[in-house]
Amino acid sequence: MISVFVAHNKAMARLIGLLVFIGFVGALVYFNVFTHQLAHAQLQIRARPRRILMDTDVDMDDFFSLFYLLKENTSEFNLEAITLSANGWCDSGHGINHIYDLLFMMGRDDIPVGVGGEGGILPNGTILPNVGGYLPIIDQGTSTAGGCRYRQAIPMGAKGLLDIDTMYGLRKGFLPQGSRGYSPLEQPTAQQVMINAVSAGPITVFLLGTHTNFAIFLMTNPQLKKNIEHIYVMGGSIRPHCPKKNNSRPEECGNIGNLFPGDDNPYAEFNFFEDPFAAYEVLHSGIPVTLIPLDATNTIPITENFFKAFEQKQNTYEAQYSFKAMKMAHDTWFNNHFHEDVFMWDYFMVGVALSIMRNSANDNGENEFAVMEYMNITVVTSNEPYGISDGSNPFNDGSTTSKFKNGVHSGHVQTGNRDPFCLEKNQKGRCKDGYTMEVTGPDSVRVLVATEAKRNQDANSLLDREFYKSFLDVISRPQQSGRFNISTQFPYYGEIFYKPDFGTRKKGKPFVFDMDMSTGDLIALLYLLKLPVEQIDLKGILVSPNGWASAATIDIVYDVLHMMGRDDIPVGLGDVFAIGQKEQTFPLSGDCKYRKAIPLGGGGLLDSDTLYGFARDLPRSPRRYTAENSVKFGAPRDTDHPEVRQPLALEVWKSIVDSTDPGSKITYLTNGPLTNLAQVISSERASSVIQVRSMYSWGHIDNKTGNLFTVPSNEFAEFNMFLDPLAVKVVMDSKLNVTLIPLGVQRSVKSDPEAAFTQNLLSRLSQLQQKSDRYHHMDTFLGEILGAVVLAGDDPLLNQAFQHMPLKILANGDVKNDGQIVIDEKQGRLVKVLRSVNTTEYYDHFADVLNNQSQSARIGSFAEQKRIWTTPPNRFL
Repeated sequence: MISVFVAHNKAMARLIGLLVFIGFVGALVYFNVFTHQLAHAQLQIRARPRRILMDTDVDMDDFFSLFYLLKENTSEFNLEAITLSANGWCDSGHGINHIYDLLFMMGRDDIPVGVGGEGGILPNGTILPNVGGYLPIIDQGTSTAGGCRYRQAIPMGAKGLLDIDTMYGLRKGFLPQGSRGYSPLEQPTAQQVMINAVSAGPITVFLLGTHTNFAIFLMTNPQLKKNIEHIYVMGGSIRPHCPKKNNSRPEECGNIGNLFPGDDNPYAEFNFFEDPFAAYEVLHSGIPVTLIPLDATNTIPITENFFKAFEQKQNTYEAQYSFKAMKMAHDTWFNNHFHEDVFMWDYFMVGVALSIMRNSANDNGENEFAVMEYMNITVVTSNEPYGISDGSNPFNDGSTTSKFKNGVHSGHVQTGNRDPFCLEKNQKGRCKDGYTMEVTGPDSVRVLVATEAKRNQDANSLLDREFYKSFLDVISRPQQSGRFNISTQFPYYGEIFYKPDFGTRKKGKPFVFDMDMSTGDLIALLYLLKLPVEQIDLKGILVSPNGWASAATIDIVYDVLHMMGRDDIPVGLGDVFAIGQKEQTFPLSGDCKYRKAIPLGGGGLLDSDTLYGFARDLPRSPRRYTAENSVKFGAPRDTDHPEVRQPLALEVWKSIVDSTDPGSKITYLTNGPLTNLAQVISSERASSVIQVRSMYSWGHIDNKTGNLFTVPSNEFAEFNMFLDPLAVKVVMDSKLNVTLIPLGVQRSVKSDPEAAFTQNLLSRLSQLQQKSDRYHHMDTFLGEILGAVVLAGDDPLLNQAFQHMPLKILANGDVKNDGQIVIDEKQGRLVKVLRSVNTTEYYDHFADVLNNQSQSARIGSFAEQKRIWTTPPNRFL
């Protein structure tokens, strides 16, 4: 019985063993099949292109980054969308069309581009759709008008926004122009483009500028976070920049950050400083972040060897454009330390990011170009002590509700350059807004950080960083190259200067037109150019870039003059700051106490800088702003073509005075802030002011509501008076004969190629006014035409009625009153004021002048210019 039992157990054991063996073999087969399928699936995933969304502020290093990315094979990396960071290193109107032109050259008109938006944030913290990102989160209200507590660190003129908006004057002379361009209420917004791109599937985000756009996206679309695979950021600065690494003494180390002059905040880097709360939101989003801070970019400067190698390797249009920009930046640099001061910022980040993405199986960020390290960091949004209420932080002062209300967000927030809280006598500044600080505890985030650029594997190479070679190889590679530039796009391209031949015609009264380049100003300019030269002799134009348009919009003035065949008229560029707003210790920067009243989005700078979408319809002038300069005018060195340097307003005024016949009197019409005229009066040539016959300007009297709609506390001011009240005071205190065209009369007059262009522009303004509340103030611009009509003063049917009144300007530094003109019998000065005009005759007169065939346009549009450039010259004979 026992033997039978043992035999039975042995049989069972063999059966169990067999079953175990069969199960093992089956599991092994299943595992091999599963792993094969998994590998195949992973291969398929890798075979799909990595989708990328880029947010950029269109600085020079940003478009280097764009070119580097576009040169990659789209089967591996595909740029799906671009959004414009509107509160960084460019003005959005110029930046958006710059991007469109770059993409057109590269044959990538398929890439959607988003900018701006008219949404806001309510006091209760509700974020409305399509916030435009023109303002940092802490200052975002319900409009696009607002302060510049962070952005005032960026220079507005040369060496800053002006040079970036025009790419040192190179953009319009090099890039071709395609069919895409900004158009009001039709341009996709930044948030729309982000939502569409992220909703379409897994995507990687590259942040090259301020983080406002993407932070707003994350706060309003939490359901889409799952589609964001990774965020790569160029920004921040963590550890001191010391020449000897760990062996440097503290006094040998520079500031941690790169703000200049950095007296009040030596810790922050520009991209993080321009909106620290947005950078905090991105860093703490829970999405994996790789950071390329100044710690790494400071180790890869644009060395002299790299510069020379780049100069010798310009095999593509994108390489040529990039080097031209780099060379102009070099030639106009503040000092002789360009190669030590300027680094490969954003494009180094893109190179590192793409290399990491190629090695995505490696969690430690292995790549060709940078040494990586994990760090626990955060972004400083306010300064200790926390929990205070000193008026600097609306999140903590009870004036608004926000998720950034308590704890580390509840301290003092830097209010601007030279913030008294931040300055400590004989010490480094104490403010750390935007500082990317190493911390421990619950507020820390583990982030992969680049710490330095890797050296070239070829130790004998003069290019001692691995990325130097990669950038030059990629940007000069023939694959995915630019198709043409503006001169090679057309077989008969040429730049022609048009100058009128007035022969023996007797010229009329000499006058100067001072404008801030608003739409009304440009229409008024067309009117003035149409008047017979026997009646009006336009000697020059002075532009005030501290009003309704940015400095780079001077190019539109040049294009209008070219259209009308008046390339002989000089154009002078005025100061970008109102009197008293310039930073004394660093005059390239300044405050926006008054200019912040102008919206940055629709109906404001965005539309003025693009002429409401019509600027690209104008023919391209051979004249344009350029950063070219000369030692003769205070530059550190002569550039290649100092003879085409952009003249300043005072220089043009001086040349007009010198060329005017002795005894002649000059009429001066200003349609903008009075900054230029005040500087003329205050200049060394103040004696020349006595030659001014009369000055026509704007203002508001009669205690009726003004037009300062973005400053509700100031009920009676008019914009031009408000934008520089101290300049108005200088003019009113002078001996000039002043004629005032008040707001009340302007409001009473609300609607060949130049006539058609004007009609289309006026029609668009009217349509926008009906479609959106953002354009309710369009009548302000239409009224500006009246000054030009009054200046002409030759039509008795206008029935102009004037009255002399004792007027005084309020300019005491209080925005609630500044810019108001009041009647003061004791202290006011007598000013000639236009009280009424025949509005019917005004419309008829204006239309008759524009439709007059004399002094008509020489070339009607960019479309006509293109036809000329594609047609053999003998066809026009």
